[in-house]
Amino acid sequence: MPINDIQPFQLSVADSVLDDLRQRLMRTRLPDEPPLAPWSTGTSVAYLKQLLDYWREGFDWRTQEAKLNAIRQFTVPLAGINLHFIHEKGKGPDPMPLLLSHGWPGSVMEFYKVIPMLTDPARFGGDPADAFTVVAPSLPGYVFSFKAGQKRFGIEEIAEVFASLMTDVLGYSRFGAQGGDWGAFLTSRLGFAFPEILIGIHLNLLAVRRDQKMMADPTPEEKAFLEQLNHFLKEETGYQWIQGTKPTTLAFALTDSPAGLAAWLVEKFRTWTDCDGDPETALTRDEMLTNITLYWITGAIGSSFWPYYARMHGPWPIPKGQTIDVPMGYVEFPKEILRPPRSVAERMYTDIRRWTAMHKGGHFAALEQPEALVEEIRTFFRHLR
Repeated sequence: MPINDIQPFQLSVADSVLDDLRQRLMRTRLPDEPPLAPWSTGTSVAYLKQLLDYWREGFDWRTQEAKLNAIRQFTVPLAGINLHFIHEKGKGPDPMPLLLSHGWPGSVMEFYKVIPMLTDPARFGGDPADAFTVVAPSLPGYVFSFKAGQKRFGIEEIAEVFASLMTDVLGYSRFGAQGGDWGAFLTSRLGFAFPEILIGIHLNLLAVRRDQKMMADPTPEEKAFLEQLNHFLKEETGYQWIQGTKPTTLAFALTDSPAGLAAWLVEKFRTWTDCDGDPETALTRDEMLTNITLYWITGAIGSSFWPYYARMHGPWPIPKGQTIDVPMGYVEFPKEILRPPRSVAERMYTDIRRWTAMHKGGHFAALEQPEALVEEIRTFFRHLR
């Protein structure tokens, strides 16, 4: 693909879009608080009211926009869409290309803390030999990689797009990959489908499935995991079912109401972080609202549901009985959604080189524990350079 197909990208949201957002926030109708503990039935009404007030009166979008624009971003026509991606060159003797993949309800803004540490380790007291050149695409259908009416992509198709971005567009013959949430599924799929171009994969969520051995004769660790999984399936998968079966119905509400969008996303920021009940001990208000605002200004929340729909109506991204044989590293954060034991992971990932359990952190590791995540990525890939 000709290099001139790549276009620089700068974010500039029209004042009229921000004015419309504030007007909608002023007209918010809140539900009543159920007669149970706050957050027990979903987002706390009292908390959301405070967050919406701050979004309307205190949140400075232009500051966050400038912060995002300080990162080198581009777009390129690929697979029938205009794909957005970050491309930050590493500062070291031989930077390794590293693909970072985000998930839902995330965006590339999750990586604003880790990108400088990965690309310029010496600036943070590290070894320049550990430098990476970072490529972080917006998933097709997510924020900047979305345009109304474009085709939809499941995990398998997104992995093909990302492999083409790295090799055909950017010219990297081999690269490392890292991801959490859907990014972990994508990274795992890349390791399965394109092992010849993957130096290794690093995950902070495991894309494993239940198997008969674990169900029939579980070890104590597997039994604990099954109990964890059963609780998750009963209490925490409502979002998956609606996003995976009737995504458009939900998209009407969240595309029209910023309060509804914020409520839907902030509940995940609380439930999936290591926050002891207060999401602002794990993520700042500005971090949460920057991510929410990105979904709002792009109108991409409905299309971001598509991997759930594709997953629920198609096969598991790693075919049953198949394995991922490229070198793999994993870091487990204690408040991750699910934490399968190593015995389960080894049935899918045959070459686990590093397995680390952290004492603090949750699902949004790049925001919650950026230093710990970066150190794990550096250490894992150091022996594969």
